[in-house]
Amino acid sequence: MERTDVTQYRVAVLAGGWSDERDVSMSSGRACEEALRQAGFASVELLDVASEDFVTNLAGGCFDVAFVAMHGRYGEDGCIQGLLEVLHLPYTFSNVLASAVGTEKEVAKVLYREAGIPVPAGVDLAPGKPLSDEEADELVERLGLPLFVKPAANGSSFGVTRVSDRGALDEALRLAGSAGDRVLVESCVSGTEITVPVLGNDAPVALPVVEISFNSEFYDLKVKYEPSELHHIIPARLAPEVYARAQELAVRAHKALGCRGASRSDFIVCEDGTPVILETNTIPGMTSTSLLPDSARRAGIEFPELCRRLVELALEGREARR
Repeated sequence: MERTDVTQYRVAVLAGGWSDERDVSMSSGRACEEALRQAGFASVELLDVASEDFVTNLAGGCFDVAFVAMHGRYGEDGCIQGLLEVLHLPYTFSNVLASAVGTEKEVAKVLYREAGIPVPAGVDLAPGKPLSDEEADELVERLGLPLFVKPAANGSSFGVTRVSDRGALDEALRLAGSAGDRVLVESCVSGTEITVPVLGNDAPVALPVVEISFNSEFYDLKVKYEPSELHHIIPARLAPEVYARAQELAVRAHKALGCRGASRSDFIVCEDGTPVILETNTIPGMTSTSLLPDSARRAGIEFPELCRRLVELALEGREARR
């Protein structure tokens, strides 16, 4: 079957918005805009979702496809996907349901368990409800120390705290719930941190596994946005059977959540070689040195070609839904 030349299509790159990850999203959007031009697309326009005239420009722009370069609330949680569905405009990455489920970490964990993917022990708590001393003690006894406290529906490590002593738990819960999200408290899984990008719709394939090396307590915001060559080791230094298992589980997570286009699942590989999943990013970072593009480059897919493929997968997904 002859490959369609998608560079003839008019592309709207959607970025920005109102989440904690606005600046990161704008960086992704600008990088994708430039990459699409390098890939041969003649008509590419970057739209800031937070602009007052965004909806008017999107609906009236005669666009053929939207390239979603948004992260966090309103972009990665199904909101912008819902608007694009109403406009009948095909778009990159996952649909409304997969985006919403992937964002809600505790809901995603239910699907991971059903798919046979190991997950950390954890508890889902309502926001804004302080724990009594007895409840906090029971939580620490159940999950142990250290533990992680995080918003159940945020990304990029915003609001995440590594709690090493009981006295820091209350402030960590307050921080994680400050945006009104439910709060996820998880046991700390020790081991090698890796991430596994997956590319595809109905027949997804795993890209090279990236090992993430850092000296801080966890992969926090500061580390995430330092130069990639300081922290990305590709391929990850894992035994061959563990490497293959991580790729298998990432594909399984992609399918379990119903992802399309691309996803990126983060794992901790325990000392016994078991990959334990932390979360799946339904819209991974998309600067030229982000984890997904870095992995794709190792697989022989340069950044402009990766962006082109994501447009192709978006259009393929539209045809499948028809």
